[in-house]
Amino acid sequence: MRRAALLVIGAGTLAVTACSPGGSVSNADIPSWKATTMPSATGIVLEDSGKIPSRDPLVKTFPSIAAGSYVLTVACDGGGKAFFDVSSGGTQITEAGAACNGSRETSRIKVTSTGPLSISASSVDAPVIYAYLLVPAS
Repeated sequence: MRRAALLVIGAGTLAVTACSPGGSVSNADIPSWKATTMPSATGIVLEDSGKIPSRDPLVKTFPSIAAGSYVLTVACDGGGKAFFDVSSGGTQITEAGAACNGSRETSRIKVTSTGPLSISASSVDAPVIYAYLLVPAS
């Protein structure tokens, strides 16, 4: 009986810990976090980082991205998950997601024609910090 009670307490503690938000991002040093979280890369086509303060998406448009194959690397921190919607000329290319625990996720994308590229960063778990970069696929 005592073992069963300890197992229930341990499972409850694990469940609460797994659902707890990460550290506070209100005063995060985003450039320092980005420098340690994102890979060093050559040939960066575009990049951005910042804080998602609310559930409203942050949209950044890059005016002229050449057609081709790319690798998008995304990361976030602060607990929960963030999503990065990528579109070209108004057509969605992909939606990449990342757990906001400082780990990186990568997605291969194909831009079919040269033109503006938009990336929308959002999270229902805001506030979180984020970073992404796009490099040509090798």
